[in-house]
Amino acid sequence: MKKIISMLMLLLLFVSAGSFAQQLMNTPPRDGVVDMADKLEKKPIPYPWIRNSDYVWQKRIWRVIDMREKMNQPMYFPEVPHNNWKSFMTVLVDALKEGSITAYDASSTTDEFIIPLSYKEVMAKVEKADSTQMQRDYPPYDFYDTVIIKKFHATDVKKFRIKEDWFFDKQRSMMEVRIIGICPIIDQLDSKGDFKGYKPLFWIYFPEARTVLAKSEVFNRFNGAAKLTYDDFFWKRMFSSYIYKEDNVYDRSILEYAQGIDAMLESDRIKNDLFTFEQQLWEY
Repeated sequence: MKKIISMLMLLLLFVSAGSFAQQLMNTPPRDGVVDMADKLEKKPIPYPWIRNSDYVWQKRIWRVIDMREKMNQPMYFPEVPHNNWKSFMTVLVDALKEGSITAYDASSTTDEFIIPLSYKEVMAKVEKADSTQMQRDYPPYDFYDTVIIKKFHATDVKKFRIKEDWFFDKQRSMMEVRIIGICPIIDQLDSKGDFKGYKPLFWIYFPEARTVLAKSEVFNRFNGAAKLTYDDFFWKRMFSSYIYKEDNVYDRSILEYAQGIDAMLESDRIKNDLFTFEQQLWEY
């Protein structure tokens, strides 16, 4: 009886050792000096609470982030997602598909969050179906009509619009900025493929998206060992942008009353006005 128990224990030991060895063989080697976390579980930094009576001044600004600029390229790459590293547009599309965030219709001229869109409705806006003629590669080599569906790719988006509020908090004596919404835009082409204008796809309510962005990694240009999320990226204002609209009595964007170099100067004027207003709050 003792011999049987000993043999069973020995057999169990060999089986355990074999399964452990098999597990080691199936485990990929460590890709780096230390084991980095596969998935970020960070939470967004909470905004300081502000009383209505302390909210004494506010100005709404609209900006454009061009991801072709070197400073903004971490938002555009990688073109092919891997591990937890995705482009900013890929993060938004995946979150829309999962239902983690809500998209709102961007056809309104007021840029308000009024009409929610489902993932299918968003894809219907960005995917196009064109009819064309093709020739058969066998006799009688005649032409026939066919429908070609142009799939949407995250790399099609190269610019984002941002709606933000600059305000002064009397209690803390601080001027701050809060991003309210963000909107991807794509190039709109005519039937000949020539550029016709920009098409806004949808608006995302930024405070709602912060939970998703806080778990999405963005490339850190300064330190690869420090995990940087898209929420950190926007919180620390690590992007480059230019102003294309401020709230005004005519509700006009800059391009509606200025063109070329005049539009650039007007954008810089609004930027300098924000800086000057903050400086004039204090006496030195």
